[in-house]
Amino acid sequence: MTDPLDQARAEAAAAVAAAEQAKRDAEAALARAQQLAAEAEAAAQEAVEAEQDAQAATTAAPDAGAADPVAAARPGDGGGASSGPLSSGAVDAVRAGYATEGPALEIGSLVNGDALADVPVRIPLGMLNRHGLIAGATGTGKTKTLQVLAEQLSAAGVPVFAADVKGDLSGLAAPGESGEKLLARTRGIGQDWTPLAAPAEFFSLGDGGPGVPVRATVSGFGPILLSKVLGLNDTQESSLGLVFHYAEQAGLPLLDLADLRSVLTYLTSDDGKAELAELGGLSKATVGVVLRELITFADQGADAFFGEPEIDTAVFLRTAADGRGIVSLLELPGVHDRPALFSTFLMWLLADLYNDLPEVGDLDRPKLVFFFDEAHLLFAGASDAFLDQVTRTVRLIRSKGVGIVFVTQTPKDVPGDVLAQLGSRIQHQLRAFTPDDAKALRATVSTYPTSDYDLGAVLTSLGTGEAVVTVMNEKGAPSPVAWTRVRAPQGSMSPLPADEMSAQVAASSLWPVYGTPVDRDSAREMLARKLEAAALRRRELDEATARDEALVLQAKEAAAREKHDAAALKAAEKERKAAQAEYERQQREFEKAERAAASTRARRSGGSTRSSSSSGRGRADSGAGGAGGVLGDVLGSSAGKTIVREVVKGIFGTLRRR
Repeated sequence: MTDPLDQARAEAAAAVAAAEQAKRDAEAALARAQQLAAEAEAAAQEAVEAEQDAQAATTAAPDAGAADPVAAARPGDGGGASSGPLSSGAVDAVRAGYATEGPALEIGSLVNGDALADVPVRIPLGMLNRHGLIAGATGTGKTKTLQVLAEQLSAAGVPVFAADVKGDLSGLAAPGESGEKLLARTRGIGQDWTPLAAPAEFFSLGDGGPGVPVRATVSGFGPILLSKVLGLNDTQESSLGLVFHYAEQAGLPLLDLADLRSVLTYLTSDDGKAELAELGGLSKATVGVVLRELITFADQGADAFFGEPEIDTAVFLRTAADGRGIVSLLELPGVHDRPALFSTFLMWLLADLYNDLPEVGDLDRPKLVFFFDEAHLLFAGASDAFLDQVTRTVRLIRSKGVGIVFVTQTPKDVPGDVLAQLGSRIQHQLRAFTPDDAKALRATVSTYPTSDYDLGAVLTSLGTGEAVVTVMNEKGAPSPVAWTRVRAPQGSMSPLPADEMSAQVAASSLWPVYGTPVDRDSAREMLARKLEAAALRRRELDEATARDEALVLQAKEAAAREKHDAAALKAAEKERKAAQAEYERQQREFEKAERAAASTRARRSGGSTRSSSSSGRGRADSGAGGAGGVLGDVLGSSAGKTIVREVVKGIFGTLRRR
């Protein structure tokens, strides 16, 4: 749904609300005028009757003396309607103002000095979806007033949901105990009291209490609601919406806060940041803020609320087999130090009901009535976005047939924009011990319709179980302000024993469905496997790369060795060739020297001839000796020695190769 359409609808709803308020103001003014006229007429009639009585008394007993006018108006002396602050005409106006044609809840009876059993104070059943407030100091009876209304709603077939912060309401699941004091009180206000237990179901936030666990998935909660609970700005809310969109498209179920944290961490990691590149990506700074807020939120106990199985809010709309509405009590022990968890549940539940329920307009009886005890916890430290959300929900959910009643110590605990949406008010005693209390008291008095009461004095002097009441009548106009003595609950006014509550929870038809948490495969596990697979692929790739690099290195080393060996071989071959050339050169020199020696011998032998054999032998010997002498001369020279040495080395293979 687009923002302009939402804005148009909101403006239309505001216009309708303003018109309804104007109508109520006009009807209230008309009712006040009628009341004043009735009072004036009654006063005139009283004056005539008083004059007639005076004349009769003067005629009958002229010496009897005058009656005491103070005694006639003194509270509690049996003066009836005229014994309290209201005249008989004002009492009649109260009686008429609380008369109803359709079904109504009995709040109690008017107090005017004494309780007047014949002047009941009630609220039309159909006006409960206009919301309301029950306020009063600790110990003044506001929780018992809540119990009285819840029991009557149940009896009328209207389901009830109540946040039982202190455990005081659990007693309505057991019949009350009779006693002389109780019966005397109920007889005095015309209540025919009988003990009666209401059909009740007990719930807890996650596993944090003795009831059927109430859980919601993070996906079901949604990014907008979660952003408002976390107090995120527009940029951070937009980024969170992008994360939810990615998770849905990627098939990653967001069931609990751990899943959401895993997705946020993944999308800013090296593995995941490319996933949102086409959508603009996520800022690490923004994700850091969201993660810190989620950790704080989890520390306040929110982890217990998120998970599966997610509760179907339709279970709060059930009726019992006998047609009575089931009273669903959310047991919240220790929630005082965790207001964010309380606020989270309220917002999700109301938002879920608003989304699921059809538009029905004004019904003759609500589909469901919410009572939020200790409502100041709901708004403690709440962000502006949260307050806007609550105000809008309170204003719009009425058309879905759902009524909301806030229960708190003083009206100032509820924001003004929320108070402006409330149609009925039951105000128990207020205390004004400090200047701030006195200021709050004056502010409270100023919000009531005009009445004959000194409301400042009345509100500080109310007894336990008494309240100043004004409701919206069947025509939508405020009823006259009435000092009321509230009826007594029919259920037990003491908390239900723990063992009895546990037995009822175990016997509930909801326990097999919601009692055991389900930890199915979700984003955290899926991303863990994905990251593990990616890490495995990286390891395999690194190992393959290392192997390839090793092979390349080995190939390079082999090539280097081959190159070195080839170079060494080439150098050795070159040296061998050089040595061979040197050898051949020296061999040539040797052969040359040898030829020279042979030539010399030939010349010598050709110069003389021996004729005798001895001479021949001598010449032969001489020739040999001469030849030997020449060879000896050659070999004895330094060049000859070098030639001989190299020849020997070549023959025996000792010529060095390089």
